Amino acid sequence: MHPVHRRVKLTYDDFVLCPDDGTRHELIDGEHYVTPSPNIRHQQISGDLFALIWTYLEAHPLGRIFHAPLDVVFTEFDVVEPDLLYVSNGRAPEVVTSQHVRGTPVVVEITSPGTRKRDETIKPRLYERAGVSKYWVVDSESDVVRICR
Repeated sequence: MHPVHRRVKLTYDDFVLCPDDGTRHELIDGEHYVTPSPNIRHQQISGDLFALIWTYLEAHPLGRIFHAPLDVVFTEFDVVEPDLLYVSNGRAPEVVTSQHVRGTPVVVEITSPGTRKRDETIKPRLYERAGVSKYWVVDSESDVVRICR
């Protein structure tokens, strides 16, 4: 009989011990993912989208917009840092804490060559499982925005 090797799932308690090293750390189903800091194109898109949404929310105070790095904790095994996230005023008291967001905001991910596969496959499955109502995928190479519900 061969021994069974089981992967150890990391938890949020493990996650908070990750070094603050300039990379993005995320847990998806207890598996640790590390992403290097984004490129200039990614950051330009992120900044422009944040500014547009923030300006709209200043005139129409419906909720709050946040940008990475900010942890979104779905479960003890699922912690991500979307590029942008929106939380409505009605949901904010139950999901926004002093440290992170717990729950299901509207999520915006901006793809980069190093994150494209995860942003288009693994993360949408996580967001669906977690109950995220809207997930934007911004393709930084083709300037296309897909909105998933």
